[in-house]
Amino acid sequence: MRHLFILTLLCATTATMVTSSTTAGDWRQFRGNLANSVATGETVPTELSGGSVAWKVQLPGRGVSSPIAVGEQIYLTASSGYSQDRLHIISFDSSTGETQWERQFQATGRTGCHDKMCVATPTPASDGERVFAFYSSNDLICTDLAGNLLWYRGLGEEFPNASNSIGMASSLLVIDGTVIAQVESDAEAFAVGIDAETGETKWKIERPRKANWSSPTLLPGTNDEPTLALLQSSKGLTAVDPETGDTLWEFDNGASTISSSSVIDGTVFIPSHGLTTVKPTADGKSIEEGWNASNLSPSTSSPVVLDGMAFVVNSSGALSAGDAETGKRLWQLRLKGKFSGTPLASNGHLFFFNEEGKAFVVKPSKDKGEIVSELDLGETILSSPAAADDALYIRSDGHLWKFAKPF
Repeated sequence: MRHLFILTLLCATTATMVTSSTTAGDWRQFRGNLANSVATGETVPTELSGGSVAWKVQLPGRGVSSPIAVGEQIYLTASSGYSQDRLHIISFDSSTGETQWERQFQATGRTGCHDKMCVATPTPASDGERVFAFYSSNDLICTDLAGNLLWYRGLGEEFPNASNSIGMASSLLVIDGTVIAQVESDAEAFAVGIDAETGETKWKIERPRKANWSSPTLLPGTNDEPTLALLQSSKGLTAVDPETGDTLWEFDNGASTISSSSVIDGTVFIPSHGLTTVKPTADGKSIEEGWNASNLSPSTSSPVVLDGMAFVVNSSGALSAGDAETGKRLWQLRLKGKFSGTPLASNGHLFFFNEEGKAFVVKPSKDKGEIVSELDLGETILSSPAAADDALYIRSDGHLWKFAKPF
């Protein structure tokens, strides 16, 4: 490791008293605790309207990142300034939307991005004790839940060739004390496992040199096998031990560099030549390939699996449902507009937000999908929703909304 350095806070608001307790309703990283966009045990409102908006707060900067939830706090990142070199981490009270604290830092890496993206594109993560914020500039910041800076890694300064002109988008994954980051571009590409407590590098592995905006996914452990991190690239999917970075198995038939894989009940749904499934063997050292469905082809949004059905949205905004056991396409439903964010699955429904800010709640069955609620938020939305404590959260460049059932 070249070095670990700490930057001075530019400004900070006074932190209010916060709790470090966590609850079963936490949503700790991109696409949820299991990184598959399924909000198990949550009952979020299926009728989205003005009456279901619990609160709406203004944000200090742009962002494509999604909110995360730990206990009674909602954490979000943003970037601001002419060059988007001001990095924000904000904590909101989940009940009121009141800002609990905000920290700002100066980016140390490249901040140039495509207009559709911004520096605050990767979603932050938490282990329940700390918040890890990552940015397109490859700045990686760790605070405690009260906003106190614990450590800071300038991966953009350490590895200046690892960037691209569009911007970096891969979100963090946290497994058992290791923060995993994929930093992959045409010039330099690697993945690192960083000690959550100290910020020091546990391992670093070389990755295929090609621009990659997908995010790592989690393969839950079993009684005999540990939880693994799944790293996706144009070459395929690699399962690595989060403690050592050692490779356990590989799928080498290519995969998307934008949408990410999802895991449900031990089966991995990979955006590869449409959608392809694989399942690790009993010894966890190889995989068995399942089905491939070229007509289930996700675009930017990642696949989501719910109630035995796999769902993908193509570049035209058409939602396709396939049988999760066989890959047979069951039906299609035309939604409106284009989608950058991945839908969220909860209490038998799917929650979509298109790029124009229109929300759709879809009730799927084996026979059809039915739109049961629509709402126009009137702002560009490129992020993915989050769910915690029976509430739904979504952000735009300007605002963060909470939807909950009225009391």
